[in-house]
Amino acid sequence: MERTILVIEDEQNINDILTFSLSKEGYKTLSALDGIKGLEMALTENPDLILLDVMLPGLDGWEVCKKIRESSQVPIIMLTAREDEIDKILGLELGADDYITKPYSMRELAARVKANLRRSAVVPPVPETKPENQDTIISGDLAINVERYEVSKNGEVIDITLREFELLRFLAMQPDKIFSREKLLENVWGYEYYGDVRTVDVTVRRLREKIEDDPSMPKYIITKRGVGYYFNK
Repeated sequence: MERTILVIEDEQNINDILTFSLSKEGYKTLSALDGIKGLEMALTENPDLILLDVMLPGLDGWEVCKKIRESSQVPIIMLTAREDEIDKILGLELGADDYITKPYSMRELAARVKANLRRSAVVPPVPETKPENQDTIISGDLAINVERYEVSKNGEVIDITLREFELLRFLAMQPDKIFSREKLLENVWGYEYYGDVRTVDVTVRRLREKIEDDPSMPKYIITKRGVGYYFNK
């Protein structure tokens, strides 16, 4: 099935290069040259993935990403010319799935697109073993329903993104097993390590804010300093 990619990039030459290259890869492409039009197309055209530039006229990429996430979990890859760490973290905090810093090669971009499309189409790998006769993992006041993609605490459902759920699910299905950030990128995000492992750190922080009583002293998702993270059941 042909997948549709929306390119929101205000520089016409870059927009043309991206749409042409992606078309050669077999994707259907849509494009917008400003944030307002891009947001409108994102919400009405139902693309399978969005390439979103940060510096846009009308609405900047941060605001576009934030508004898309209010109603859609479509994969978003942020395109930024800025190397600043805070910019990358902000994009992830607002719900972007990935980011790539200009200048970038089309080969790398194509790999990121393919990986994120693959991740949106399939459920992440999990261990073959799961709690016997249970679709729900219970740990303290936390309940993770692995079939309904639902997390509740003290009986109240928590508003959680798909990526946050996948990370929690993956860790909870293998309690007390420590995973490096690179391994989590590979298994939850679905691609080999390309760039900044802060992608994992930011998602863990967002998740802790939702499931922990005190995110600064977590009791579920624990950091093993210098190694990675594990779920403490």
